[in-house]
Amino acid sequence: MYDYLYGKLVELTPSYAVVETSGVGYNIEISLNTYTSLSGIEMCKIYTHLVVREDAHLLHGFFTKSERQIFRLLISVSGIGPNTARVMLSSLTPGEIKNAILTDNVHLLKSVKGIGIKTAERTIIELRDKMEKAEITDEIFSTQNNTVKNEALSALVMLGFPKKNAETVLDKILNETPDLQVEHAVKQALKRM
Repeated sequence: MYDYLYGKLVELTPSYAVVETSGVGYNIEISLNTYTSLSGIEMCKIYTHLVVREDAHLLHGFFTKSERQIFRLLISVSGIGPNTARVMLSSLTPGEIKNAILTDNVHLLKSVKGIGIKTAERTIIELRDKMEKAEITDEIFSTQNNTVKNEALSALVMLGFPKKNAETVLDKILNETPDLQVEHAVKQALKRM
């Protein structure tokens, strides 16, 4: 219904923001990631998702479309509601959530308050294919690791491996050992593919 709101940031707390636009103040529930991004800003654009319940209509707000996309994917999982998804986005960045799902990192998802092992496993199973297609633009790795990843990915694609498979394997390898050189990352990827 509402794609985004643009207006004056009147109030900002770690759990909600009030944005005034055209004389109306909208109370928007936010994650800690969005709170950090909004700190110190006077005029803002917040991407929104409306949740309609029997007793309330709640606006959830996100600083980026990527965060909203992850939120929408998370609430599609059985057992994860809007509040749990918001806690997940407060504990982890969108890129970390995507990476955890693509690399089967149950322990990282389970580390979020309110997420048990079964919910973490269900999240990975239900969202793995959707995450591969999702355009999440969050930096997962440092600049050096991003360069290593890109060079190793290019090498694997030139060797004939599918880009998506190679990227998933490289994400897992660089998550386990962040300071790898390109040649070592390629060698480990070849062993796992």
